[in-house]
Amino acid sequence: MHALSRLSKDRAGTSALEFAIIAPLFFLALFTLIAYGIYLSVTHSVQQIAADAARTAVAGLNPTERVTLVNRYLDASRLDYSFINRTKMKVLVTDDPGNPDQFTVTITYDSSDLPIWKLFTFALPKEEIQRYATVRIGGM
Repeated sequence: MHALSRLSKDRAGTSALEFAIIAPLFFLALFTLIAYGIYLSVTHSVQQIAADAARTAVAGLNPTERVTLVNRYLDASRLDYSFINRTKMKVLVTDDPGNPDQFTVTITYDSSDLPIWKLFTFALPKEEIQRYATVRIGGM
């Protein structure tokens, strides 16, 4: 009984045990924060690219010409955004059926090559990021 009493009062190794219990949860939360930060950065970049592409497409007279202008802009620009790869983008330019005075540029980005999908994290959003920008043609 004396040995059991002495063992229950011994605190050596307690910190290591607490670290072993808490560390996996801490690193899981940390990697999830990093992954979401990268994902939100890429999502914001895709939105900005869609807005820039829509401003470029204003010069087009019809949807076909707008698609050409957007693709030319995307191919010619450096796209100086982190983690963005031009080859992973799809462009769609559509007229608004409810309002003939506006059109929408939609950029769909396949983010499957981002490093976040290899991290051990909590659940992440889907790999396909889709953002759009709508432009009114002419005045009010």
